[in-house]
Amino acid sequence: MKAKELKKKYLEFFKSKGHAVVDSAPLIPEHDPTVLFTTAGMQPMVPFFLGQEHPLGKRIVNVQKCLRTVDIDEVGDPVHHTYFEMMGNWSFGDYFKKEAIEFSFEFLTKVLKLPLSHLAVTCFEGNKDSPKDEESAKTWLNLGIPKERIAFLGKKDNWWGPAGETGPCGPNTEMYYWSGRNKPPKRFDPEDNTWVELGNDVLIEFEKTKEGYFKPLKKRSIDFGGGVERTLAVLNCLDDNYQTELFLPVIKEIEKVTKKKYEDNKKSMRIIADHLRASVFILGDERGVVPSNLDQGYILRRFIRRSIRHLRSLGLDILKEDYTVIFAELIIKMYKDDYPLLEEKKEFIIEELRKEERKFEKTLEKGLNKFENMCSDKLIDGKEAFLLFQSYGFPIEMTEELAKEKGVKIDMKGFEKEYKKHQELSRVGAEKKFKGGLSDASVETTKLHTATHLLNEALRRVLKKNIAQKGSNITSERLRFDFNFDRKLTSEEIKEIEDEVNNVIKKCLTVKREELSLKEALKRGAHGEFGTKYPEKVSVYTIVDENSKEEYSKEICMGPHVKNTKELGVFKIKKEESISAGTRRIKAVLE
Repeated sequence: MKAKELKKKYLEFFKSKGHAVVDSAPLIPEHDPTVLFTTAGMQPMVPFFLGQEHPLGKRIVNVQKCLRTVDIDEVGDPVHHTYFEMMGNWSFGDYFKKEAIEFSFEFLTKVLKLPLSHLAVTCFEGNKDSPKDEESAKTWLNLGIPKERIAFLGKKDNWWGPAGETGPCGPNTEMYYWSGRNKPPKRFDPEDNTWVELGNDVLIEFEKTKEGYFKPLKKRSIDFGGGVERTLAVLNCLDDNYQTELFLPVIKEIEKVTKKKYEDNKKSMRIIADHLRASVFILGDERGVVPSNLDQGYILRRFIRRSIRHLRSLGLDILKEDYTVIFAELIIKMYKDDYPLLEEKKEFIIEELRKEERKFEKTLEKGLNKFENMCSDKLIDGKEAFLLFQSYGFPIEMTEELAKEKGVKIDMKGFEKEYKKHQELSRVGAEKKFKGGLSDASVETTKLHTATHLLNEALRRVLKKNIAQKGSNITSERLRFDFNFDRKLTSEEIKEIEDEVNNVIKKCLTVKREELSLKEALKRGAHGEFGTKYPEKVSVYTIVDENSKEEYSKEICMGPHVKNTKELGVFKIKKEESISAGTRRIKAVLE
Protein backbone atom coordinates (compact mmCIF):
# COMPACT_ATOMS: atom_id res chain seq x y z
CA MET A 1 0.00 0.00 0.00
CA LYS A 2 1.16 3.55 -0.80
CA ALA A 3 1.16 6.37 1.78
CA LYS A 4 -1.40 8.41 -0.19
CA GLU A 5 -3.77 5.43 -0.26
CA LEU A 6 -3.35 4.80 3.49
CA LYS A 7 -4.10 8.43 4.37
CA LYS A 8 -7.04 8.58 1.96
CA LYS A 9 -8.58 5.36 3.35
CA TYR A 10 -8.18 6.65 6.91
CA LEU A 11 -9.83 10.02 6.26
CA GLU A 12 -12.63 8.48 4.20
CA PHE A 13 -13.38 5.83 6.85
CA PHE A 14 -13.78 8.36 9.65
CA LYS A 15 -15.66 10.74 7.36
CA SER A 16 -18.16 7.90 6.87
CA LYS A 17 -18.48 7.78 10.68
CA GLY A 18 -19.52 11.44 10.85
CA HIS A 19 -16.11 13.07 11.33
CA ALA A 20 -15.28 16.41 9.68
CA VAL A 21 -11.91 16.42 7.90
CA VAL A 22 -9.57 19.30 8.86
CA ASP A 23 -6.16 20.23 7.46
CA SER A 24 -2.94 19.70 9.38
CA ALA A 25 -2.15 22.51 11.82
CA PRO A 26 1.26 24.22 11.43
CA LEU A 27 4.32 22.35 12.67
CA ILE A 28 5.28 25.34 14.81
CA PRO A 29 2.42 25.81 17.33
CA GLU A 30 0.67 29.07 18.06
CA HIS A 31 0.23 30.28 21.67
CA ASP A 32 1.71 27.08 23.17
CA PRO A 33 5.04 27.50 25.00
CA THR A 34 4.96 23.93 26.40
CA VAL A 35 6.66 22.61 23.26
CA LEU A 36 8.78 23.92 20.40
CA PHE A 37 6.87 21.95 17.77
CA THR A 38 3.50 20.27 17.28
CA THR A 39 4.33 16.86 18.75
CA ALA A 40 0.95 15.15 18.28
CA GLY A 41 -2.30 15.64 16.39
CA MET A 42 -4.18 16.35 19.62
CA GLN A 43 -2.00 19.31 20.57
CA PRO A 44 -3.93 21.92 18.52
CA MET A 45 -7.17 20.35 19.84
CA VAL A 46 -6.63 21.05 23.57
CA PRO A 47 -9.15 23.96 23.77
CA PHE A 48 -11.92 21.63 22.55
CA PHE A 49 -11.16 19.04 25.24
CA LEU A 50 -11.61 21.84 27.78
CA GLY A 51 -15.14 22.66 26.60
CA GLN A 52 -14.74 25.12 23.72
CA GLU A 53 -16.86 24.11 20.73
CA HIS A 54 -15.10 23.22 17.47
CA PRO A 55 -16.61 25.11 14.50
CA LEU A 56 -16.93 21.84 12.55
CA GLY A 57 -18.63 19.80 15.26
CA LYS A 58 -17.90 17.11 17.86
CA ARG A 59 -16.17 14.61 15.53
CA ILE A 60 -12.93 15.60 13.79
CA VAL A 61 -10.28 13.71 11.77
CA ASN A 62 -6.98 14.69 10.10
CA VAL A 63 -3.41 13.75 9.24
CA GLN A 64 -1.11 16.03 11.25
CA LYS A 65 2.50 17.11 10.65
CA CYS A 66 4.44 16.32 13.85
CA LEU A 67 7.99 16.70 15.09
CA ARG A 68 9.55 15.31 18.26
CA THR A 69 13.11 15.83 19.46
CA VAL A 70 13.05 13.46 22.46
CA ASP A 71 14.16 10.56 20.24
CA ILE A 72 16.83 12.45 18.28
CA ASP A 73 19.62 10.21 19.60
CA GLU A 74 17.63 7.11 18.59
CA VAL A 75 17.38 8.21 14.94
CA GLY A 76 19.54 5.83 12.93
CA ASP A 77 17.65 2.67 13.92
CA PRO A 78 14.86 1.23 11.68
CA VAL A 79 11.86 2.88 13.39
CA HIS A 80 12.69 6.25 14.96
CA HIS A 81 12.04 9.62 13.29
CA THR A 82 12.00 13.28 14.28
CA TYR A 83 9.42 14.49 11.72
CA PHE A 84 6.45 12.17 11.07
CA GLU A 85 2.79 12.25 10.08
CA MET A 86 0.09 11.23 12.55
CA MET A 87 -3.40 10.03 11.69
CA GLY A 88 -5.80 11.36 14.32
CA ASN A 89 -9.51 11.26 15.09
CA TRP A 90 -11.29 13.01 17.94
CA SER A 91 -14.56 13.00 19.80
CA PHE A 92 -15.26 16.14 21.84
CA GLY A 93 -17.87 15.05 24.36
CA ASP A 94 -19.54 12.71 21.85
CA TYR A 95 -18.70 8.97 21.60
CA PHE A 96 -16.38 7.41 24.19
CA LYS A 97 -14.52 4.14 24.95
CA LYS A 98 -16.70 1.45 23.34
CA GLU A 99 -17.33 3.32 20.07
CA ALA A 100 -13.72 4.57 19.81
CA ILE A 101 -12.34 1.05 20.19
CA GLU A 102 -14.87 -0.35 17.73
CA PHE A 103 -13.91 2.32 15.15
CA SER A 104 -10.18 1.58 15.59
CA PHE A 105 -10.77 -2.17 15.32
CA GLU A 106 -12.94 -1.83 12.21
CA PHE A 107 -10.37 0.38 10.48
CA LEU A 108 -7.48 -2.01 11.23
CA THR A 109 -9.27 -5.26 10.38
CA LYS A 110 -11.87 -4.31 7.75
CA VAL A 111 -10.25 -1.37 5.92
CA LEU A 112 -6.54 -2.23 6.26
CA LYS A 113 -7.39 -5.96 6.41
CA LEU A 114 -4.87 -6.77 9.15
CA PRO A 115 -5.49 -10.29 10.49
CA LEU A 116 -6.99 -10.60 13.96
CA SER A 117 -4.44 -13.36 14.66
CA HIS A 118 -1.64 -10.75 14.62
CA LEU A 119 -3.25 -8.12 16.90
CA ALA A 120 -2.77 -7.39 20.62
CA VAL A 121 -3.71 -4.51 22.93
CA THR A 122 -2.82 -2.85 26.23
CA CYS A 123 -5.15 -1.27 28.79
CA PHE A 124 -4.57 0.81 31.94
CA GLU A 125 -3.98 -1.30 35.08
CA GLY A 126 -5.36 1.40 37.42
CA ASN A 127 -3.96 3.46 40.30
CA LYS A 128 -5.18 5.79 43.07
CA ASP A 129 -6.32 8.38 40.51
CA SER A 130 -8.20 6.12 38.09
CA PRO A 131 -9.58 2.56 38.30
CA LYS A 132 -8.46 -0.43 36.23
CA ASP A 133 -9.86 -0.07 32.71
CA GLU A 134 -12.03 -3.17 32.61
CA GLU A 135 -14.48 -1.52 30.17
CA SER A 136 -11.88 -1.21 27.39
CA ALA A 137 -10.65 -4.77 27.98
CA LYS A 138 -14.24 -6.11 27.80
CA THR A 139 -14.81 -4.25 24.51
CA TRP A 140 -11.65 -5.75 22.99
CA LEU A 141 -12.68 -9.25 24.19
CA ASN A 142 -16.11 -8.86 22.58
CA LEU A 143 -14.43 -7.91 19.30
CA GLY A 144 -12.40 -11.11 19.32
CA ILE A 145 -9.06 -10.17 20.92
CA PRO A 146 -8.12 -13.15 23.16
CA LYS A 147 -7.56 -12.58 26.87
CA GLU A 148 -3.90 -13.63 26.46
CA ARG A 149 -3.42 -10.77 24.00
CA ILE A 150 -4.60 -8.07 26.44
CA ALA A 151 -1.93 -6.65 28.76
CA PHE A 152 -2.65 -4.26 31.64
CA LEU A 153 0.12 -1.68 32.09
CA GLY A 154 0.76 1.20 34.49
CA LYS A 155 0.78 4.97 34.17
CA LYS A 156 4.19 5.07 32.50
CA ASP A 157 2.85 3.18 29.46
CA ASN A 158 -0.91 3.62 29.42
CA TRP A 159 -1.69 7.16 30.53
CA TRP A 160 -1.61 10.36 28.50
CA GLY A 161 -1.15 13.94 29.68
CA PRO A 162 -1.66 16.56 30.60
CA ALA A 163 0.40 18.46 28.02
CA GLY A 164 1.50 21.03 30.61
CA GLU A 165 1.22 21.05 34.41
CA THR A 166 -2.58 21.06 34.28
CA GLY A 167 -5.29 20.15 31.80
CA PRO A 168 -7.11 17.23 30.15
CA CYS A 169 -5.70 13.72 30.53
CA GLY A 170 -6.64 10.09 30.93
CA PRO A 171 -5.77 6.42 30.41
CA ASN A 172 -5.20 4.97 26.96
CA THR A 173 -5.52 1.67 25.17
CA GLU A 174 -2.86 0.80 22.60
CA MET A 175 -2.99 -1.45 19.52
CA TYR A 176 -0.06 -3.70 18.53
CA TYR A 177 0.73 -5.84 15.46
CA TRP A 178 3.02 -8.88 15.26
CA SER A 179 5.61 -7.96 12.61
CA GLY A 180 7.63 -11.17 12.71
CA ARG A 181 7.89 -13.64 9.82
CA ASN A 182 7.03 -16.54 12.13
CA LYS A 183 3.64 -17.31 13.66
CA PRO A 184 2.76 -14.87 16.48
CA PRO A 185 2.97 -16.25 20.04
CA LYS A 186 -0.29 -17.02 21.84
CA ARG A 187 0.52 -14.60 24.68
CA PHE A 188 1.28 -10.90 24.10
CA ASP A 189 4.56 -9.65 25.60
CA PRO A 190 4.73 -5.80 25.45
CA GLU A 191 8.51 -6.02 26.00
CA ASP A 192 8.98 -7.94 22.74
CA ASN A 193 9.83 -5.38 20.01
CA THR A 194 8.42 -7.69 17.33
CA TRP A 195 5.04 -6.35 18.49
CA VAL A 196 4.80 -2.95 16.75
CA GLU A 197 2.51 -0.26 18.18
CA LEU A 198 0.13 0.94 15.46
CA GLY A 199 -1.77 3.56 17.46
CA ASN A 200 -3.68 4.29 20.61
CA ASP A 201 -7.01 5.63 21.82
CA VAL A 202 -6.56 8.15 24.63
CA LEU A 203 -9.64 8.16 26.86
CA ILE A 204 -9.74 11.76 28.07
CA GLU A 205 -11.94 11.76 31.15
CA PHE A 206 -9.98 13.78 33.73
CA GLU A 207 -8.60 17.27 34.23
CA LYS A 208 -5.49 17.57 36.38
CA THR A 209 -5.81 20.62 38.65
CA LYS A 210 -3.06 22.93 39.90
CA GLU A 211 -3.33 21.14 43.26
CA GLY A 212 -2.51 17.83 41.58
CA TYR A 213 -6.00 16.32 41.73
CA PHE A 214 -7.58 14.41 38.84
CA LYS A 215 -11.08 15.85 38.48
CA PRO A 216 -13.60 14.03 36.20
CA LEU A 217 -14.48 16.10 33.13
CA LYS A 218 -18.11 16.99 32.43
CA LYS A 219 -17.59 15.95 28.80
CA ARG A 220 -15.40 12.92 28.15
CA SER A 221 -13.43 12.89 24.89
CA ILE A 222 -11.40 10.61 22.62
CA ASP A 223 -8.02 11.20 20.98
CA PHE A 224 -6.72 8.55 18.59
CA GLY A 225 -3.19 8.79 17.18
CA GLY A 226 -1.41 6.47 14.73
CA GLY A 227 1.86 6.98 12.85
CA VAL A 228 1.74 6.90 9.05
CA GLU A 229 5.36 5.72 8.65
CA ARG A 230 5.04 2.81 11.09
CA THR A 231 1.65 1.67 9.75
CA LEU A 232 2.93 1.83 6.17
CA ALA A 233 5.91 -0.37 7.05
CA VAL A 234 3.61 -2.97 8.67
CA LEU A 235 1.22 -2.98 5.67
CA ASN A 236 4.15 -3.60 3.32
CA CYS A 237 5.73 -6.30 5.52
CA LEU A 238 8.86 -4.20 6.14
CA ASP A 239 10.86 -4.14 9.38
CA ASP A 240 12.68 -0.96 8.32
CA ASN A 241 10.63 2.25 7.93
CA TYR A 242 13.41 3.68 5.75
CA GLN A 243 12.62 1.09 3.08
CA THR A 244 9.09 2.49 2.60
CA GLU A 245 8.35 4.90 -0.26
CA LEU A 246 8.53 7.81 2.24
CA PHE A 247 12.33 7.43 2.50
CA LEU A 248 13.55 5.04 -0.20
CA PRO A 249 13.93 7.65 -3.00
CA VAL A 250 16.12 9.76 -0.67
CA ILE A 251 18.15 6.72 0.43
CA LYS A 252 18.74 5.77 -3.23
CA GLU A 253 19.84 9.34 -4.03
CA ILE A 254 22.29 9.26 -1.10
CA GLU A 255 23.67 5.97 -2.44
CA LYS A 256 24.03 7.52 -5.90
CA VAL A 257 25.79 10.68 -4.68
CA THR A 258 28.10 8.96 -2.17
CA LYS A 259 28.69 5.81 -4.28
CA LYS A 260 28.13 3.78 -1.10
CA LYS A 261 25.58 1.08 -0.23
CA TYR A 262 22.76 1.51 2.28
CA GLU A 263 23.40 -1.97 3.69
CA ASP A 264 26.88 -0.88 4.85
CA ASN A 265 25.96 2.65 6.00
CA LYS A 266 22.42 2.37 7.40
CA LYS A 267 22.82 4.62 10.43
CA SER A 268 24.32 7.61 8.58
CA MET A 269 21.91 7.36 5.65
CA ARG A 270 18.88 7.11 7.94
CA ILE A 271 20.02 10.18 9.90
CA ILE A 272 20.54 12.19 6.69
CA ALA A 273 17.15 11.17 5.26
CA ASP A 274 15.29 11.84 8.52
CA HIS A 275 16.98 15.12 9.46
CA LEU A 276 16.76 16.69 6.01
CA ARG A 277 13.07 15.77 5.73
CA ALA A 278 12.50 17.42 9.13
CA SER A 279 14.52 20.48 8.04
CA VAL A 280 12.49 20.88 4.84
CA PHE A 281 9.22 20.75 6.78
CA ILE A 282 10.40 23.23 9.44
CA LEU A 283 11.58 25.71 6.81
CA GLY A 284 8.47 25.07 4.70
CA ASP A 285 6.01 25.47 7.59
CA GLU A 286 3.36 28.18 7.70
CA ARG A 287 5.33 29.71 10.57
CA GLY A 288 8.71 28.67 9.15
CA VAL A 289 11.81 29.70 11.10
CA VAL A 290 15.45 29.99 10.03
CA PRO A 291 18.52 28.30 11.60
CA SER A 292 19.64 30.08 14.78
CA ASN A 293 20.90 29.40 18.30
CA LEU A 294 17.45 29.70 19.91
CA ASP A 295 14.37 27.49 20.22
CA GLN A 296 13.06 26.02 16.92
CA GLY A 297 15.92 27.64 15.00
CA TYR A 298 18.45 25.79 17.15
CA ILE A 299 16.79 22.40 16.50
CA LEU A 300 16.74 23.20 12.77
CA ARG A 301 20.43 24.12 12.81
CA ARG A 302 21.24 20.90 14.67
CA PHE A 303 19.35 18.82 12.07
CA ILE A 304 21.11 20.46 9.13
CA ARG A 305 24.59 20.27 10.64
CA ARG A 306 24.16 16.69 11.77
CA SER A 307 23.12 15.79 8.22
CA ILE A 308 26.20 17.53 6.83
CA ARG A 309 28.49 15.72 9.27
CA HIS A 310 27.10 12.36 8.19
CA LEU A 311 27.38 13.28 4.52
CA ARG A 312 31.02 14.09 5.21
CA SER A 313 31.50 10.78 7.01
CA LEU A 314 30.27 9.09 3.81
CA GLY A 315 33.13 10.73 1.93
CA LEU A 316 31.48 13.82 0.44
CA ASP A 317 33.42 17.08 0.24
CA ILE A 318 30.87 19.62 1.45
CA LEU A 319 33.02 22.46 0.14
CA LYS A 320 32.47 21.31 -3.45
CA GLU A 321 28.67 21.20 -3.61
CA ASP A 322 25.51 22.04 -1.62
CA TYR A 323 24.52 18.43 -1.01
CA THR A 324 21.67 19.22 1.40
CA VAL A 325 19.98 21.13 -1.45
CA ILE A 326 20.08 18.07 -3.75
CA PHE A 327 18.14 15.99 -1.21
CA ALA A 328 15.84 18.85 -0.17
CA GLU A 329 14.68 19.32 -3.77
CA LEU A 330 13.82 15.62 -3.94
CA ILE A 331 11.90 15.74 -0.62
CA ILE A 332 9.89 18.77 -1.80
CA LYS A 333 9.02 16.94 -5.02
CA MET A 334 7.89 13.87 -3.02
CA TYR A 335 5.59 15.82 -0.68
CA LYS A 336 4.40 18.83 -2.72
CA ASP A 337 1.04 17.25 -3.67
CA ASP A 338 0.07 16.73 -0.01
CA TYR A 339 1.74 19.94 1.19
CA PRO A 340 1.72 22.55 -1.64
CA LEU A 341 3.28 25.14 0.68
CA LEU A 342 6.63 23.31 0.33
CA GLU A 343 6.67 24.10 -3.39
CA GLU A 344 5.59 27.71 -2.72
CA LYS A 345 8.44 28.15 -0.24
CA LYS A 346 10.99 26.14 -2.23
CA GLU A 347 13.25 29.12 -2.95
CA PHE A 348 13.30 30.09 0.73
CA ILE A 349 14.00 26.49 1.86
CA ILE A 350 16.88 26.05 -0.61
CA GLU A 351 18.44 29.43 0.20
CA GLU A 352 18.40 28.84 3.97
CA LEU A 353 19.93 25.36 3.59
CA ARG A 354 22.63 26.78 1.33
CA LYS A 355 23.44 29.57 3.83
CA GLU A 356 23.64 27.12 6.73
CA GLU A 357 26.02 24.86 4.79
CA ARG A 358 28.33 27.84 4.21
CA LYS A 359 28.27 28.80 7.91
CA PHE A 360 29.03 25.25 8.99
CA GLU A 361 31.99 25.02 6.60
CA LYS A 362 33.66 27.89 8.51
CA THR A 363 32.87 26.32 11.90
CA LEU A 364 34.15 22.97 10.69
CA GLU A 365 37.51 24.42 9.66
CA LYS A 366 37.90 26.14 13.07
CA GLY A 367 37.00 22.87 14.80
CA LEU A 368 39.59 20.94 12.85
CA ASN A 369 42.25 23.50 13.84
CA LYS A 370 41.17 23.16 17.48
CA PHE A 371 41.40 19.38 17.19
CA GLU A 372 44.99 19.61 15.84
CA ASN A 373 46.01 21.65 18.91
CA MET A 374 44.42 19.07 21.24
CA CYS A 375 46.43 16.23 19.68
CA SER A 376 49.76 17.52 20.99
CA ASP A 377 49.35 15.66 24.34
CA LYS A 378 48.39 12.38 22.61
CA LEU A 379 45.22 12.38 24.75
CA ILE A 380 41.99 14.29 24.24
CA ASP A 381 40.27 14.55 27.61
CA GLY A 382 36.49 14.43 28.14
CA LYS A 383 36.02 18.20 28.34
CA GLU A 384 37.97 18.75 25.12
CA ALA A 385 35.98 16.07 23.26
CA PHE A 386 32.75 17.63 24.52
CA LEU A 387 33.94 21.11 23.45
CA LEU A 388 34.38 19.77 19.90
CA PHE A 389 30.86 18.30 20.09
CA GLN A 390 29.10 21.30 21.62
CA SER A 391 30.91 24.28 20.11
CA TYR A 392 32.07 22.92 16.76
CA GLY A 393 29.37 20.35 16.00
CA PHE A 394 31.70 17.32 15.96
CA PRO A 395 29.89 14.07 16.82
CA ILE A 396 31.99 11.89 19.09
CA GLU A 397 32.21 9.31 16.27
CA MET A 398 33.88 11.91 14.07
CA THR A 399 36.34 12.88 16.82
CA GLU A 400 37.14 9.18 17.38
CA GLU A 401 37.76 8.69 13.67
CA LEU A 402 40.09 11.70 13.48
CA ALA A 403 41.90 10.66 16.68
CA LYS A 404 42.46 7.13 15.34
CA GLU A 405 44.14 8.58 12.23
CA LYS A 406 46.48 10.58 14.49
CA GLY A 407 47.14 7.74 16.94
CA VAL A 408 45.58 9.79 19.75
CA LYS A 409 43.40 8.40 22.58
CA ILE A 410 40.11 9.91 23.82
CA ASP A 411 38.84 9.90 27.40
CA MET A 412 35.41 8.45 26.53
CA LYS A 413 34.26 8.15 30.15
CA GLY A 414 35.04 11.82 30.66
CA PHE A 415 33.11 12.70 27.50
CA GLU A 416 30.06 10.67 28.61
CA LYS A 417 30.14 12.43 31.99
CA GLU A 418 30.15 15.89 30.32
CA TYR A 419 27.45 14.83 27.85
CA LYS A 420 25.12 13.55 30.61
CA LYS A 421 25.65 16.78 32.56
CA HIS A 422 24.70 18.76 29.44
CA GLN A 423 21.58 16.63 28.85
CA GLU A 424 20.39 17.13 32.43
CA LEU A 425 20.89 20.91 32.22
CA SER A 426 19.02 21.00 28.91
CA ARG A 427 16.13 18.96 30.33
CA VAL A 428 15.80 21.12 33.46
CA GLY A 429 16.09 24.29 31.39
CA ALA A 430 13.39 23.12 29.00
CA GLU A 431 11.06 22.22 31.87
CA LYS A 432 11.48 25.68 33.39
CA LYS A 433 11.07 27.44 30.07
CA PHE A 434 8.09 25.61 28.65
CA LYS A 435 5.73 25.01 31.54
CA GLY A 436 2.22 26.38 31.17
CA GLY A 437 0.76 26.56 27.69
CA LEU A 438 -2.59 25.89 26.09
CA SER A 439 -3.59 23.45 28.78
CA ASP A 440 -3.05 26.33 31.22
CA ALA A 441 -6.11 28.31 30.09
CA SER A 442 -5.60 30.66 33.02
CA VAL A 443 -7.14 34.09 33.48
CA GLU A 444 -3.75 35.68 32.66
CA THR A 445 -3.30 33.68 29.45
CA THR A 446 -6.86 34.47 28.34
CA LYS A 447 -6.33 38.22 28.91
CA LEU A 448 -3.07 38.25 26.96
CA HIS A 449 -4.71 36.34 24.11
CA THR A 450 -7.30 39.09 23.74
CA ALA A 451 -4.62 41.78 24.10
CA THR A 452 -2.83 40.18 21.13
CA HIS A 453 -5.89 40.91 18.96
CA LEU A 454 -5.83 44.54 20.07
CA LEU A 455 -2.10 44.81 19.35
CA ASN A 456 -2.58 43.29 15.88
CA GLU A 457 -5.19 45.91 14.97
CA ALA A 458 -3.26 48.77 16.63
CA LEU A 459 -0.21 47.98 14.48
CA ARG A 460 -2.35 48.24 11.35
CA ARG A 461 -3.82 51.56 12.45
CA VAL A 462 -0.58 53.15 13.62
CA LEU A 463 1.90 51.75 11.08
CA LYS A 464 0.47 50.15 7.91
CA LYS A 465 -2.85 48.63 6.83
CA ASN A 466 -1.10 45.65 5.24
CA ILE A 467 0.56 44.43 8.46
CA ALA A 468 -0.18 40.73 9.08
CA GLN A 469 0.51 38.35 11.94
CA LYS A 470 3.48 36.06 11.22
CA GLY A 471 3.31 34.13 14.50
CA SER A 472 2.67 34.49 18.22
CA ASN A 473 3.42 32.84 21.54
CA ILE A 474 1.58 33.46 24.80
CA THR A 475 2.41 32.43 28.36
CA SER A 476 0.69 33.54 31.56
CA GLU A 477 3.41 36.21 31.99
CA ARG A 478 3.65 37.85 28.55
CA LEU A 479 2.63 37.86 24.91
CA ARG A 480 4.97 37.64 21.94
CA PHE A 481 3.79 38.80 18.51
CA ASP A 482 5.59 38.60 15.14
CA PHE A 483 4.54 40.78 12.20
CA ASN A 484 5.78 41.92 8.79
CA PHE A 485 7.57 45.29 8.90
CA ASP A 486 10.85 46.37 7.32
CA ARG A 487 12.40 48.63 9.96
CA LYS A 488 12.83 49.28 13.68
CA LEU A 489 9.94 51.05 15.38
CA THR A 490 10.65 54.50 16.83
CA SER A 491 9.98 55.21 20.51
CA GLU A 492 7.16 57.53 19.40
CA GLU A 493 5.54 54.73 17.39
CA ILE A 494 5.80 52.30 20.31
CA LYS A 495 4.14 54.86 22.60
CA GLU A 496 1.40 55.48 20.03
CA ILE A 497 0.70 51.73 19.73
CA GLU A 498 0.52 51.37 23.52
CA ASP A 499 -1.86 54.35 23.76
CA GLU A 500 -4.04 52.93 20.98
CA VAL A 501 -4.42 49.59 22.79
CA ASN A 502 -5.03 51.18 26.21
CA ASN A 503 -7.66 53.56 24.80
CA VAL A 504 -9.58 50.57 23.41
CA ILE A 505 -9.30 48.77 26.77
CA LYS A 506 -10.80 51.84 28.50
CA LYS A 507 -13.75 51.90 26.08
CA CYS A 508 -15.01 48.60 27.59
CA LEU A 509 -15.68 46.96 24.24
CA THR A 510 -17.47 43.60 23.98
CA VAL A 511 -15.62 40.51 22.69
CA LYS A 512 -18.08 38.42 20.63
CA ARG A 513 -17.56 34.91 19.21
CA GLU A 514 -19.45 33.49 16.22
CA GLU A 515 -19.03 30.58 13.84
CA LEU A 516 -18.94 31.44 10.13
CA SER A 517 -17.93 29.83 6.88
CA LEU A 518 -14.38 30.83 5.95
CA LYS A 519 -15.71 32.59 2.85
CA GLU A 520 -18.20 34.62 4.91
CA ALA A 521 -15.59 35.44 7.58
CA LEU A 522 -13.18 36.84 4.97
CA LYS A 523 -16.04 38.66 3.22
CA ARG A 524 -16.86 40.42 6.51
CA GLY A 525 -13.23 41.53 6.84
CA ALA A 526 -11.93 39.03 9.38
CA HIS A 527 -8.13 38.82 9.56
CA GLY A 528 -6.22 35.54 9.78
CA GLU A 529 -2.61 34.62 10.34
CA PHE A 530 -0.45 34.93 7.23
CA GLY A 531 0.08 31.57 5.47
CA THR A 532 -2.30 29.60 7.69
CA LYS A 533 -4.79 27.26 6.00
CA TYR A 534 -8.16 27.43 7.76
CA PRO A 535 -11.08 24.93 7.68
CA GLU A 536 -14.30 25.69 5.80
CA LYS A 537 -16.00 26.78 9.04
CA VAL A 538 -14.16 28.98 11.57
CA SER A 539 -14.51 30.78 14.90
CA VAL A 540 -14.45 34.58 14.52
CA TYR A 541 -13.88 36.95 17.43
CA THR A 542 -15.09 40.53 17.01
CA ILE A 543 -14.22 43.34 19.43
CA VAL A 544 -17.13 45.77 19.13
CA ASP A 545 -18.83 48.78 20.75
CA GLU A 546 -22.33 47.44 21.54
CA ASN A 547 -23.84 50.95 21.56
CA SER A 548 -22.53 52.32 18.27
CA LYS A 549 -22.05 48.81 16.73
CA GLU A 550 -18.62 50.02 15.52
CA GLU A 551 -16.15 47.13 15.22
CA TYR A 552 -12.55 47.60 16.32
CA SER A 553 -11.14 44.24 15.20
CA LYS A 554 -12.36 40.97 13.66
CA GLU A 555 -10.11 37.89 13.64
CA ILE A 556 -10.29 34.19 12.85
CA CYS A 557 -9.14 32.51 16.06
CA MET A 558 -9.66 29.48 18.30
CA GLY A 559 -9.58 31.50 21.57
CA PRO A 560 -9.72 31.70 24.60
CA HIS A 561 -10.80 35.33 25.19
CA VAL A 562 -12.25 37.65 27.83
CA LYS A 563 -15.85 38.90 27.49
CA ASN A 564 -14.97 42.61 27.66
CA THR A 565 -11.78 44.66 27.15
CA LYS A 566 -12.26 46.29 30.58
CA GLU A 567 -10.92 43.03 32.11
CA LEU A 568 -7.43 43.53 30.63
CA GLY A 569 -5.65 46.18 32.73
CA VAL A 570 -2.81 48.31 31.31
CA PHE A 571 -0.96 47.22 28.15
CA LYS A 572 2.83 47.77 28.09
CA ILE A 573 5.37 46.94 25.34
CA LYS A 574 8.58 45.61 26.89
CA LYS A 575 10.65 44.90 23.79
CA GLU A 576 10.61 45.40 20.00
CA GLU A 577 13.20 43.65 17.84
CA SER A 578 14.02 42.09 14.48
CA ILE A 579 13.87 38.29 14.17
CA SER A 580 14.57 38.03 10.41
CA ALA A 581 14.59 40.20 7.29
CA GLY A 582 11.23 41.97 7.07
CA THR A 583 9.85 40.47 10.31
CA ARG A 584 9.67 42.23 13.69
CA ARG A 585 8.75 40.91 17.15
CA ILE A 586 7.00 42.66 20.04
CA LYS A 587 6.96 41.36 23.61
CA ALA A 588 4.32 42.93 25.85
CA VAL A 589 2.62 42.50 29.23
CA LEU A 590 -0.57 43.54 31.03
CA GLU A 591 0.04 45.39 34.28
